[in-house]
Amino acid sequence: MKVTGGCHCGALRYDADIDPAKIAVCHCTDCQIMSGTAFRTAVRVPSADFTLLSGDPKTYTKIGGSGRPRIMAFCENCGTQIYGTGVDDDASLISLRVGTCDQRAELVPVRQIWRRSAVSWLNDLDIADSHDTSA
Repeated sequence: MKVTGGCHCGALRYDADIDPAKIAVCHCTDCQIMSGTAFRTAVRVPSADFTLLSGDPKTYTKIGGSGRPRIMAFCENCGTQIYGTGVDDDASLISLRVGTCDQRAELVPVRQIWRRSAVSWLNDLDIADSHDTSA
């Protein structure tokens, strides 16, 4: 599936060919902290199937649970995280952040990982004080 997307301010734009059968939710604590929410939704994409159309992302290197470095690419202006990738041989795949895709409403996760780190309230979101817009 062809997707397009970019950061919040529009400085970074991309297109990619993704496999919707590979969309996953990650509950690891790094994803919780770095996304600022309970989980992150991403899809692994071969680097050759991702094209940055505009902008130059800023990067931050973290050490993943495997002990290997992971490069986080984000907009230096608005802070939107676009993707994560490895180094050297591990750079052949990127983990594209689904929330940055223009087609995000169509991209349904089919897998969850790091469930042991999931926040306990996640499966019980029957919140009575619920609004279609901010209140």
